[in-house]
Amino acid sequence: MAQEKIAVIVLAAGMGTRMKSALPKVMHPVAGRPMVLHLLDTVSGLAPEKVVVVVGPGMEMVEKAVAPHQCVQQTDRLGTAHAVAQARAALDGFGGTILILYGDTPLITIETLRSMLEVRRSAADPAVVVLGFEPAGGGDYGRLVLGPDGLERIVEVKDATPEERAIPLCNSGVMAVDGKRLFALIDKVDNKNAKSEYYLTDIVGLARAEGRACGHVAGDEEEMLGVNSRSELAVAEAIVQRRLREAAMAGGATLVDPDSVYFAYDTKLGRDVFIEPNVVFSPGVSIGDNVEIRAFCHFAGVSVADNVIIGPFARLRPGAEIGEGVHIGNFVEVKQAKVEAGAKINHLSYVGDAHVGAGANVGAGTITCNYDGYNKHLTEIGAGAFIGSNTSLVAPVKIGDGAITGAGSVITKSVSANALAVARGSQMELPGWGERFRARQEEAKAAKLKSKE
Repeated sequence: MAQEKIAVIVLAAGMGTRMKSALPKVMHPVAGRPMVLHLLDTVSGLAPEKVVVVVGPGMEMVEKAVAPHQCVQQTDRLGTAHAVAQARAALDGFGGTILILYGDTPLITIETLRSMLEVRRSAADPAVVVLGFEPAGGGDYGRLVLGPDGLERIVEVKDATPEERAIPLCNSGVMAVDGKRLFALIDKVDNKNAKSEYYLTDIVGLARAEGRACGHVAGDEEEMLGVNSRSELAVAEAIVQRRLREAAMAGGATLVDPDSVYFAYDTKLGRDVFIEPNVVFSPGVSIGDNVEIRAFCHFAGVSVADNVIIGPFARLRPGAEIGEGVHIGNFVEVKQAKVEAGAKINHLSYVGDAHVGAGANVGAGTITCNYDGYNKHLTEIGAGAFIGSNTSLVAPVKIGDGAITGAGSVITKSVSANALAVARGSQMELPGWGERFRARQEEAKAAKLKSKE
């Protein structure tokens, strides 16, 4: 058959009551991204002509998230066939293949969808192609009833006979349907079943009654996981994390303890990245080549250049730009700051809303005092500057190239290039004061005990 155009209907109107959440079910994140966006990202690889998302009332959050794709509303939740019917006007006149997917099934792969399209476009010209799978233990899934001419019908488990329940091949709900016949078949679906719902699965039997062939593709059980509870969300997260870890290692990264490293959907790692245990990547992180990430670090919205050493126990927050060869050490937090090549921030420091010049050294305990309770202010540390330990830089302030601040200083004014700035109380010494202090304390203690006798 000639290559057909593709449209996609994503069913996302479910209330997700088992999630016990104010957040729409399909908006719960997996690897830092709502599960419905995982699905939409997958189908984008098929270059569909149109994607229609079926939502329920009050799901403006979902509509905003899936934009620019069109949303239609299923006001009354009367079953899957009824949900698909809401897309009729949006797909009026479309005659290609329509994929029907589910917003709470984020793990399906593009390879599986391509296999379905291949069967749909085969010489048999099946009206409906159903994605099936064989779950361990069967489960409460509808069963695919096969015959000599292919798929004959789908029976819901509540309506199935004992013999039909014994069929190992189950229905995932995912379909590829002839767009020229989909809505005509939907119109023939009734709700004469145990749940009084309009089942999309009935279109298989209806198509066969018209003399059309129907087919199926067998997929992997893992891909079919539908997320309906917090525990299933955790299972989906574990699967996605395993995939991301495998991809990272295949791409040239070393993970000392893979199971303790957590990636976001968009984490980018260069070659020869070395990652110790208990590292977390939130969305928006890009790591260059030959980067060493030590244990217990957290990244979010960060870019890291090549040959950087980070951690242990470092936190890099959104807006951090770490230049080549930089050292970010233990218990260091960097936020909305550009750290130029070769700079070092090795111990117990906070650098926020700042620019740290190339080769600068920021001593232990240094903080940029960037927030005055109302606004954020910039701290500029020049190239080659040396910031003494336990320095507080009160922004807005600029430390010139090559300048030095004395340990323990509170710097409130800009420092000239190559100057030394010291801002702390003068040290004084009172000889014998310690002995006199202890003597007074002992006398007071003795007097107190005597008064109690």
